[in-house]
Amino acid sequence: MSTRNENDQLSELDKRIKAVKTAHAPKDHMDEHYSQAQLAWRMVIELVAGLGLGFGIGYGLDWAFGTLPIFMVLFTFMGLAAGVKTMLRSAQEIQKTQEAAQAAKDEKG
Repeated sequence: MSTRNENDQLSELDKRIKAVKTAHAPKDHMDEHYSQAQLAWRMVIELVAGLGLGFGIGYGLDWAFGTLPIFMVLFTFMGLAAGVKTMLRSAQEIQKTQEAAQAAKDEKG
């Protein structure tokens, strides 16, 4: 009878350890739910970051080579394209997440 009691205690301890581990496990980035405003700000920041980086690199190259602002214009457009591409990738990621949530909701009832 003593071994059965010990087995019960060990299984209970194992359950408690698993519960604590799952409670303190780090969340996946996309498991968090964001509001629409947060998603919109994320996209705006991605676009502005692309523009800013392109402008900065282009301005730096123009300054270093002493040229007309050709690199600044060129890299600004490249930054714009990179920002838009990043925004579209984020929008697709968000859309997939929402579609999965909708499918799970429809499946439940």
